[in-house]
Amino acid sequence: MQIARIKLENGATGWAARQGNGELLRIEGDPLFGQSTVTSVRVEAAQWLPPLEPRVIMCIGRNYAAHAAEGGAEPPEYPILFMKNPQAATGHLQPVRIPEVCVDEVDYEGELAVVIKRHALNVKRKEALDYVLGYCAANDISARVWQEKKGGSQWCRGKGFDTFAPLGPVLVTADELPDPGNLNIRTTLNGQEVQNSNTSKMIFDVPALIEFLSQDTTLLPGTVILTGTPHGIGWARSPRLTLKPGDTVTVEVEKVGELRSPVE
Repeated sequence: MQIARIKLENGATGWAARQGNGELLRIEGDPLFGQSTVTSVRVEAAQWLPPLEPRVIMCIGRNYAAHAAEGGAEPPEYPILFMKNPQAATGHLQPVRIPEVCVDEVDYEGELAVVIKRHALNVKRKEALDYVLGYCAANDISARVWQEKKGGSQWCRGKGFDTFAPLGPVLVTADELPDPGNLNIRTTLNGQEVQNSNTSKMIFDVPALIEFLSQDTTLLPGTVILTGTPHGIGWARSPRLTLKPGDTVTVEVEKVGELRSPVE
């Protein structure tokens, strides 16, 4: 199922199942962590919300060798973990806002996001995908100066501003996507391609990440894992490419969908 979380025209928040033709059918109940039924009632999205309200957003850095290399780093021996404030999450077609404290430094990072469906503790690799609720596209928006200089040697601050975690447009449940290890991932900026890769090029694939992150650490239902970005970020280009008001960033993940974010 492709699950959308939307704001309806009356202002209420609701769930909908996106059909192959793009039509949205209202869902009654909780399609993520409870019982639900897809109705035949068509609904319209007055606003696209993140497919869920994340309990926590766990992010992996330098998980593609070519991306590590473009930043002058060696591929990591272990996954690099940082966090985003859950309040940074925003939905499809909702604006990424450049903070007043960030001057010409905000960058895009197209990624595959994984959502955990049940308590995960000391999960073994062979069982890891059994703990996945589904997948969505993500954009790890990053303020590079804050990431490199102003964050106290940590990445969390530069990546945790409000609207810095677009997720969506929908959550594609795991039964529709049994193998997240071979998905094309592509990012465009104002229609021009800036990233193009495949999740098969991850250094640590999805099962490896779940196994690593759950070691003596309970991952709660609703945990979102951003699995890393491929090469092509704006900060590594010459001249550097940063997001400006009026830009539109689109992250497309094969079999998952296109996540579009205008920049304000």
